[in-house]
This record gives sequence, structure tokens and C-alpha cells, in this order.
Amino acid sequence: MGSEIPDTEVLVIGSGLAGLRCALSLAETARVRLVTKRRDYQSNTDWAQGGIAAVLGDDDSFQLHYEDTLRAGAGICHADQVRAMVEQAPRLIEGLMAVGIRFARDEQGGFEMGREGGHSRRRVVHAGDFTGREVERAMVAAVRAHPSIQLLEDHFAIDLLKDEKGRVAGALVLDARRGETTVHRALFTVLASGGCGKVYRYTSNPDIATGDGVAMAYRAGATVGNLEFEQFHPTCLFHPRAKSFLISEAVRGEGAVLRNLDGEAFMDRYHELGDLAPRDIVARAIDSEMKSRGDDHVLLDTTVIPSEQAAARFPNIRSRCLEYGFDLTTSPLPVVPAAHYACGGVVTDGSGSTDLEGLFAVGEVALTGIHGANRLASNSLLEAMYYAEKAAALIERRLREERPAALPVVVPDLGRGELEPTPLRHDWDVARRTMWNYVGIERDLPRLAVAQRRMDDLAGDAERWSHEQRPSVDLLELRNVTLLGSLVVRCAGFRRESRGLHWLDSYPGPDDARFRGDTCLRRNADPRLRPLDRGEEHASREQL
Repeated sequence: MGSEIPDTEVLVIGSGLAGLRCALSLAETARVRLVTKRRDYQSNTDWAQGGIAAVLGDDDSFQLHYEDTLRAGAGICHADQVRAMVEQAPRLIEGLMAVGIRFARDEQGGFEMGREGGHSRRRVVHAGDFTGREVERAMVAAVRAHPSIQLLEDHFAIDLLKDEKGRVAGALVLDARRGETTVHRALFTVLASGGCGKVYRYTSNPDIATGDGVAMAYRAGATVGNLEFEQFHPTCLFHPRAKSFLISEAVRGEGAVLRNLDGEAFMDRYHELGDLAPRDIVARAIDSEMKSRGDDHVLLDTTVIPSEQAAARFPNIRSRCLEYGFDLTTSPLPVVPAAHYACGGVVTDGSGSTDLEGLFAVGEVALTGIHGANRLASNSLLEAMYYAEKAAALIERRLREERPAALPVVVPDLGRGELEPTPLRHDWDVARRTMWNYVGIERDLPRLAVAQRRMDDLAGDAERWSHEQRPSVDLLELRNVTLLGSLVVRCAGFRRESRGLHWLDSYPGPDDARFRGDTCLRRNADPRLRPLDRGEEHASREQL
């Protein structure tokens, strides 16, 4: 039994942009507690290089941003949600500026707009090549300065708690500094815990991205979905010491060209947009080139960008590459794909609500319908802000109009034993290698069957250990990673087609008649398809 600390009105789990924006939006009218598993700035947001997509130029339009998003999403975006979000994007950018975020400006004083793969116009607002870091800096400062927000670092959410009527009413949390578990009761709980890139051996994500929120929600009985759509970023630096270092897609937006090791530019053979094709296509093209030639990487030729422009636009990337012996102004960069962004997650409606009363999900942890089968570059931070504000508005209204009663919660028993570190390290390695080798950029049914057996066994062991052993961050993360891996494989095996980020060799094309919709999965149930509303406006890549 964990010790209890005073109740709060809203518990937010995660300190990326989604959690920070939601907490700030609520803090004018509610008491908010924000818990984060490591330090306040450690999140996928902090690692975001590219920027935020928004229609701000005279040559752009909401319709074009909408169409680009649907095209990238391969026919299963929720079009009504996409349209509403892109129309709010300029206002959301203004909101970030009001918090103190400093975006890059051109010589005329307007926004310096970047372009990334899948976009038909320059519409990416950025702060050089460290936009996420600038966003985190300003948002964390605002959260820390607000008297109604309590921010707790090194607090790892173990599981969601339900009251005696089955409503989510907070979370059981490990205070990693003290090694103690604490019960955090709340009238509303918001998952903003980010993605799950660490499920894979190679990822652009920080070490914290272990799928904790999706795993907690699934264990509590919430519906999760579209977990098969894991985006692989095409260009991570290939170097033994360059752990998870991503080369932003904006580099190709400024003119960089992908080449094989013979110096041949190859993307025009795969898509009419060449190097600016959607990410799923670029990642598969690189993977195909590497496999067909037996190479372990390809080259990103950045020397075609004028050297002064490259140095000014990408100072952080250039500096990091120089540490590893590469100067992007004078030589191509060796790159490989790596797991990057989860397009699926906890199923939510248009306001961030889940199908568990009292629980909301925002940011990368949530399935909102915006991304469909493949995220359009630089829509992630935009989506995080949009749904964080929507969720906050609904929670605020419910606190005012139908405030729930604070009922006793059911707290699970935890283990007290001590587990040797060797089994943890072994299972971590096996899990991530299995996901990379069997459930990667290209998949087939026999390999998925092997992966399912392995991940189920690993998840079973980790779940058993979590009830027998004293809670630790390593054990809790292993529990979540192995469960997420098992769920990803189940979703991938269910979707017998190839669409967006999910490529199944035996079914090399989309099947709208059977699979145009969201893969939904609940505990102790088989996956099912939630068809898109046939009356909803939609389009395939070919139609747009």
C-alpha cells in the first residue's frame, strides 16, 4: 500500500508540451499536480528539431494543410478533426509566443518558414533546429511560476487508480528519489506521457519513451488503437557514439539529397516528391536500398545546401555532427531509419476523453485521428497543443457543472522482493531486438508470429516480477515496454493490408473494404476495426 498525499483536482502525468499546456490551461480555475518520471524538461518535445506546422504565409491555405495531412495519413485520418486543428494552428502559435517562445524571423520581421516532407508549402514555424528545446524552456518556466501547479520530478506513474465505482481517480506513483510509492488521488487524470520509441532497438527518442501511458491505460481497461503505425524517421545519424541523434527532415526541406553509397540519388525512383515524400515512403526506400545493396547506411548529401545557409539554419545539428567528425557543409552524413513517433495510442474523442470515466489523454500517448496511418511532419506539437487545450476546457466545465465526488480508491499490493539486474538487462535487450528484427519497417506474418510468442513471454515475466519485486524504474519500464511490444504485434497481425507506416509483405496494398478504419484493442479482447464514418470527408493519397 502506498502512502497518500493530499488530493488534487487534476493530476497530469508527463511534462512534454501536451502536459505543460494542459496544466497551464487548467491552472486558472483548478488545482493541478504535474508528475514527470525524470526531470521537468525531459520529454520527446525537448528533442523535437523541426518545428510546428501552421498556415501563416500568403501562398498557403487551411485547405492545403488539410490535404497534405490527409495525404500523409493514407486514407484513415479523421478529416473533421484535421480540419478543426489546422484552422486553429495560427492561434495556437500566438499562444506559444505569449508564453515567451522565440521563433526564428526572416529579414522582413516575419516568421522564417521551413518546409518538410509531405508539405506542399513552407509552413513550419521553428526556432532554428532546436524548436522543442525552446518550447520546453518557456513552458516549464511558466508552469513553475504558476502558484496553482505543483510539479513533481522523478515521479514515475505505476498504474491508474479507480474508485469504488470504477472511475479513474488518480494514480499510484513511485517517488524514485525516495524509493517510495505514493497514492495521488484526483478528480480528473490526464495522461500526457509521450511515446514508446524505446520499444525498438534503434530510435530517435530519449530513454524515457517507454510507452508508460498506453500501458497503464490498457491495464486499466481503456481502449487503445492503431499501435501498428509506428513512424520510423528516415534519417538518424549512423555512428556508434551518436545515440538517438536525429537529422531533422527540415534538412531535406532545404535541399539535401539522399544517395546510396555509390553517390546515386534514389528517391525519384520511389515517389514523385523525391526527397520530400512522406516519411513512411522515405524510410521504406532507404530500407530497400540498404537491403538490396547490403549496405548498413545511406548518405544524406547536405553539401548541396549553401554552406552559410546550412550553418545558420542548422547550428545544433552541425555542432553535434562535428563532435562525431562530420561537417554537413563539406561532406555527406551517414544516416539510417529509426523508430520515431507513435501514431496510435489511447483512443480519445475530439476533446481528449477516453472511454474510462475521469481519464483524458493528450499528446503522443493519444490516438486522436489526426495522423491516420502516418504523421505529417511537424503536426505533432500542433496536435499536442490543440488537444491539451480541448481537454482542459472540458475538464474545467465538468469541475464547474458536474463536479465528481471524491470516493475511496482501490490500491493494488506491490512486491517486496529484490530482483537481480541481469534478468532485467537480458529481457530489455531481447525485447528491443525482437521488435526491430521482426516488427520493423517491413513485416510479414511468419515473423510477426515469432515476435508475438517472444513478446508475450517477456511481458508475462515482467508482469509477474512487478507483483513480486520491489518497484524500480528499470522494472516498471520493462513491464511497459514488453506489454507495448506485445500489443503492437497484435495490432500488426490483425491489419492484413499495407497502409502508411504498416507494410505487410503478403498484402502489399491498402484494402479499404476491410481495413479503412482504426485498429482498436481492449484488455482480454481480440482486436477489432472501428470503421471511419462513411459520411466523413476523406481522401486517399491517390485522390488528393
